[in-house]
Amino acid sequence: MTTTTDDVDDPREPTVPSEPEASSGPDEPIVLSERSLLGWWRQTAVLTGRQLLVAFRDLPTLVQILIFPALTMLMFKVVLGDAVGKVTGVDSAFGIVPLVVLTSTMFGSAVSATRLNMERRSGLLSRLYVLPINRGADFSARVLAESLRALLTTIALVAAGFLIGFRFTQGVGPAIGIFVVAVAYATAFAMLTLALAVNAAPGAPLVSYLGMVSTLLMFFNSGFSPVDMYPGWLQPIVANQPMTPAIDLMRSFAAGGPIMGNLIKVGIWTVLMMGAATYPALQGYRKAAAGR
Repeated sequence: MTTTTDDVDDPREPTVPSEPEASSGPDEPIVLSERSLLGWWRQTAVLTGRQLLVAFRDLPTLVQILIFPALTMLMFKVVLGDAVGKVTGVDSAFGIVPLVVLTSTMFGSAVSATRLNMERRSGLLSRLYVLPINRGADFSARVLAESLRALLTTIALVAAGFLIGFRFTQGVGPAIGIFVVAVAYATAFAMLTLALAVNAAPGAPLVSYLGMVSTLLMFFNSGFSPVDMYPGWLQPIVANQPMTPAIDLMRSFAAGGPIMGNLIKVGIWTVLMMGAATYPALQGYRKAAAGR
């Protein structure tokens, strides 16, 4: 039996290795599309961890959003004493604690907006924008980090409030409602400040503007004194500015009182702030990241 040369491989020809078959074993990493919902969520979770790590490693930020509000709470209690309680019949701690909690969330959002502008000027936003990740993951991570930071800050400040007489007198459900209101307010305000940060000029004194607004809201609300103790022309403004219904609702959850009216107002303000901020924030973030 004879064989032809076509039937035998030429030893002089190089052997081309065959491509390995795709492995589907348990150790094979799963690559998620950057456009998929699961991919967006996982990338958001990773970037949220980064935001929280940066925030809690910044000692001045911790002092501003945690230590300083706790000392302010104690100062208000010492200075005001029971003057508000004698007028309203409710211990002033039930107004001071919600007031300080909401104020802390506002100043914390201003710090986050400042950090975003710093990362914008350094080029970090641009580097994140060109990575193969969901384009909205970094922005959603910043908002989620603000929500989690507000929750942790509220827990700490409420615990400090127990030293000046704050208590949960209405049960577990209303107590949880206090934290829900604080987080909802913080999330809406954070979206608003981030929208301003990405649409403002890189060198704009954003902290000064936001600090001025936060200070005005802090001093003209129902946390210090009842609305009817303000001048008549100012009462409608004080009663309907964002902080007042949130403070009154948190006070009702803690000490008892009307809920539905303030709950509706809080819901309206939350939806308005988020609705007004979402599109400008996303568009401004895209321009800020891609424009460098």
